[in-house]
Formats: sequence, C-alpha cells, structure tokens
Amino acid sequence: MRGDARAAAHAGSFYPASPEALRRLVDAQLAEAAGLGDDGTRPGAGAQPGGGPAHDRSPDVPGSPPRLSRPAGLVVPHAGLVYSGRVAASAWGLLREEPPDAIVIAGTNHYWPGLEGVAVWPTGAWETPLGEVPVAASLAADVLALGDPFGALPAAHRREHSIEVQLPFIARACPGVPIVPLLVSFASSEAALSAGATLGRLLAELRSGDVEVVLAASSDFAHYPPAAEAEAVTRSLVPPLLALDGRELARREEAIRRSGRAGLACGMCGIEPVLFAVGAFGAMALATGRLLAAGTSADVPGADPDRTVGYAAIAFDVAPS
Repeated sequence: MRGDARAAAHAGSFYPASPEALRRLVDAQLAEAAGLGDDGTRPGAGAQPGGGPAHDRSPDVPGSPPRLSRPAGLVVPHAGLVYSGRVAASAWGLLREEPPDAIVIAGTNHYWPGLEGVAVWPTGAWETPLGEVPVAASLAADVLALGDPFGALPAAHRREHSIEVQLPFIARACPGVPIVPLLVSFASSEAALSAGATLGRLLAELRSGDVEVVLAASSDFAHYPPAAEAEAVTRSLVPPLLALDGRELARREEAIRRSGRAGLACGMCGIEPVLFAVGAFGAMALATGRLLAAGTSADVPGADPDRTVGYAAIAFDVAPS
C-alpha cells in the first residue's frame, strides 16, 4: 500500500467487505432513495417513492423548501450502512446526475484524543472494496493554506469511520470525484462556527470561479434512547439546522446532552462537524436546508427499539441571486 493511501479500516463491520455485496447494498439504497424499483424504474401509481422504513419514520418538522439547484451542502449519517444507509443515500443520490468537481467531508472525531481543530488528509487516496477514492490534493493544499486551526494529520484518520462509510456512496453515485477528508474537533461551538466560516469563504470563492465543491458534514443524531425519544430529539434539532442557526442548534443539543434522560447520551454525535459546516454554509450563502429523510436504527427489522440511534439527511442549496 502506498504511504499516502488510507486502508479501509471498517470493511466487514460497518459495511460488507465483498465488493459485490457492497455494490448491491449501496445500489439498492440509492435506488430506493430515488424512488426506483429493483429494476431501476420508478414504481407505478400508488407506490411510495423512497418508501422504506427510514423514510416513513421521518420526523414531523416544518416543511423544507423545494430544491433550487444541485446541493452545495449536505448533512449525512455515519452508522453501519444496514442501519443508516437508506437515509445517507437520499443525500448522496442527489449528486448522481451532476457530479461536483470535489467533495469536502467534515467527519466526527471518535478515536483521536486531544484533537483541537481540523485534521486534513492532504494527498493520495482512500481505499474501499469498490476501488480507490482519490484525494483532491490541490484543494487540500488550499485548505491547509488557511492556517490554524487547519493542519495535516493523516494519523487521526486511520481508525475513523465517519468519513469512510460515505465513500461507497461516493464511489457509486459520483465515481472518480475526489474528496478532501477533514476531522473536526473543537472545545466550543463558537470555534467550530468560526473555523467553518473560514473554510466557507474559500469554497465560495472556488464556486464563484465555477469549481463545484460540495461540503458534507457527517453526524448521527440521538444515542441511545428508545425509538420514540430518538425521533423527538430529531424533531427538536432539525429546525435550527435547516435555518442555519448554529447557536440555537448548539444550545438545544447541549440541553439534550445534559438532560439526564435514561439511555440518552447525546442529541447529536457529530455536533462539532455540523456546527463547522453550518458556519461554512453561511459563508457560502446557501439557502435554508431541506430535510431529505430521517429514521432510527429501530427501522431495521430485528433491531432493538429500546436502544437506538437517530439519523437524518439534509441538503442545502445555493440561494437564488
């Protein structure tokens, strides 16, 4: 393996290690999210497009606006694909018809203690059972040139799953599109919002020059309450996220985290990369978000309904001028 290539750390656990099994799973989830049948065609009248459990259990939140363009920002879940894949596919599938020039992915830091700032993977490629996903080295260099708190730290990425589980969807929805992997970890919401705004100004400049860059934040929602409680957490947190109100999102999530409710460890596993992305989306002048799909791990047959994780996928479009 090349020194600048990252090995797939979670093949066989978070998703199938077999290329054929992974391809079948991801393609089926992308087709379901697009409202397609197993044969790739749309279902007949009376069918429920995208009507898997993850879609039927979407939380009752204020209606999202219609699509304005190909999205420039996404929020996607990062659990095992059998659990969160249907929801994630509803976001990544939006890039199929018009793939962007690059995708920046802000991941949740689960494994690297003491990280403060944004760890960039700068060069090479990330290996998957479906082939390599290249790193956009020139764009990564532009991100590193922003200076503190952005720094090259490939070691922090080696065990992390929050970015890795997005790659099968990218490989199938927009093959060949390069990525810039970022691990985001901040002690304060204001620091995350500020760093995101710095990145957002860079991405806005690139987009103004017709370089189409999409920024995706990888986060799950509530851990580990019963399903009804997880859905209630999503209902609480989605509205300020749609409105790009990072401070209110942080306030609500902290209140949930401190509530002491049985089984509830957090409202959002990945609040830091999401706040980072919210800061960036604001600097990119993106429009109010639209909820694409939501659900919980209990939507999977046989899963425990009393100990669940919540998922949501959200898209942010370019605001009309």
